[in-house]
Amino acid sequence: MRFTVAIDGPAAAGKGTISKAVAAHFGFAYLDTGLLYRAVGAKVLAGAAPIAAAQTLDPVDLEDDSLRTPQVAQAASEVAAIPEVREALIAFQQSFAAREGGAVLDGRDIGTVICPGADVKLFVTASPVCRAERRFKELSDKGMAVTFDTVLADVKERDARDRSRAAAPLVPAEDAVLLDTSELTVEQAIAAAVGVVTKARI
Repeated sequence: MRFTVAIDGPAAAGKGTISKAVAAHFGFAYLDTGLLYRAVGAKVLAGAAPIAAAQTLDPVDLEDDSLRTPQVAQAASEVAAIPEVREALIAFQQSFAAREGGAVLDGRDIGTVICPGADVKLFVTASPVCRAERRFKELSDKGMAVTFDTVLADVKERDARDRSRAAAPLVPAEDAVLLDTSELTVEQAIAAAVGVVTKARI
């Protein structure tokens, strides 16, 4: 049985948490496609050329704990704007999406570019301030020295870059279900997403 769920949205909107929960609920495999770009970004920060880093990406590269730092996030957004980098990572993502047993992929262009024929498409979003608050708490809890204003500026800068890039800009697929998590608890957001997938599987 193949069943693909594409979940897109900007940074810190909650798509990762929702995607993991949906995958666990239905017993689907899960892929955080943002990690692919973070891994490439980390390689670039270490001195590698962006396209070569994408073409030689190894699954073990996705296990690096440093991929969650703000610096790597910025590098990921920058390399994601390079068409050749995106092209190099498309096959990996599409192969994962077509696996037997169902798959959930989250990212920024899953429903529009990677899996336009996905059985379910969700676009998870939230206000910039709300997303910055979540990211600020996440980073602070990890002991990182950041300020809310800096995190908010980073969120807005990344949004602008992701939405304006020529290659696979961050936009909802025409048939995506919009899920604004600004005023929702984690449990409410997950329940809403599970409900959309359940309805599609009937």
